[in-house]
Amino acid sequence: PLISVIAKMEYQGISIDEKALNKFSTLLEKELDKLTKEIHEMAGEEFNIASPQQTAEILFGKMGIQGGKKTKTGSYSTNVSILEPLAEDNPIVAKVLEYRKYAKLDSTYAKALPKQVQKKTGKIHTSYAMTGTNTGRLSSSNPNLQNIPIRNELGREIRKAFIPSKDCVLISADYSQIELRVVSAMSNCEPMIEAFKHDADIHTKTAAFVFGIPESEVTPEIRYKAKAINFGIIYGISAHGLSVNLGCSRPEAKEYIESYLSKYKEIQEYMDSQVEFAMANGFVQTMYGRKIYTPTINDSNKMRQNFAIRQAMNAPIQGTAADILKIAMAKVLEKFEALKLESKVVLQIHDELIVDAKISEKEQVKEILKDTMENAVKLVTPLVAEPGEGNNWDEAH
Repeated sequence: PLISVIAKMEYQGISIDEKALNKFSTLLEKELDKLTKEIHEMAGEEFNIASPQQTAEILFGKMGIQGGKKTKTGSYSTNVSILEPLAEDNPIVAKVLEYRKYAKLDSTYAKALPKQVQKKTGKIHTSYAMTGTNTGRLSSSNPNLQNIPIRNELGREIRKAFIPSKDCVLISADYSQIELRVVSAMSNCEPMIEAFKHDADIHTKTAAFVFGIPESEVTPEIRYKAKAINFGIIYGISAHGLSVNLGCSRPEAKEYIESYLSKYKEIQEYMDSQVEFAMANGFVQTMYGRKIYTPTINDSNKMRQNFAIRQAMNAPIQGTAADILKIAMAKVLEKFEALKLESKVVLQIHDELIVDAKISEKEQVKEILKDTMENAVKLVTPLVAEPGEGNNWDEAH
């Protein structure tokens, strides 16, 4: 049922504002020049920041920064996972990470997107793959639009360059906290289901009991921590992983996880049952019966086994959320075609659908998106989708 939906999305494509991207690229280049000068000054010499080898020599060799890790070849690694924990105490590391972020945005999006505009249509036509990810999420390539950073200001600049066709607006509808809603339904976690049924702020609720304070005393910072715990748990995060995310000690993070799972014990039971099932069968399943294989779940190599255990915990949740969005996509298109609307679904990014909507049809499109996405399937936990509109993707988001 999804093949024709995806084919139509790919065929339709989306317009981009090439001038805006060129302007953004110039801005990024200025920032990169500035960062290059600052990093060279801190290092006391010039080197190629884009070269992992030269960067490693400067940071761990010349500057003697502690905490580096060597690869099998004996040279130091400059992977993000190694550098991030060192950034707080070493300003040069923080600058190198910033440099990389800007360089990636410039090369992957600001410079690359205009080159991918089809001469014939004047639009970008990404390719979607239904089997590109293990969990069942769609993946996109040429260009990959699933990886545009959504949480920072720079990512927003990229999204601003995606624009509607003539006489159209972009309408974006995404599921609110779908994975938490799915895990509450799949584990039958009563306190979480109740919170969603009453439209409570789940992160504030989590903060109140994990940190043992009244909801009225939950600050934005504490809520942010609770959000990291909520999402961390469904990704099978360890105490170490959570301590890195929150910048707290490992025992403290362990206490947060234990406190969380004592309140939402059904989630712990559900995840344990998934790991047991995977160990016995070599796969887990989404709510709709799609299998996700976990071949290394009984591996003697602890690292490989732990990866599969985390996968067994998270894949049925992320996979079910992906299934729900696919069901919704097919139903949305069906309704558009039944009503002979000219509006087109043009992008799907994780939990979000983007429609190039005729201005005359925009209210109808919003109504269809909200109603279809919220009622695509029936769970014990209500699904919520909020459509927004704008003259670019960022405004609509």
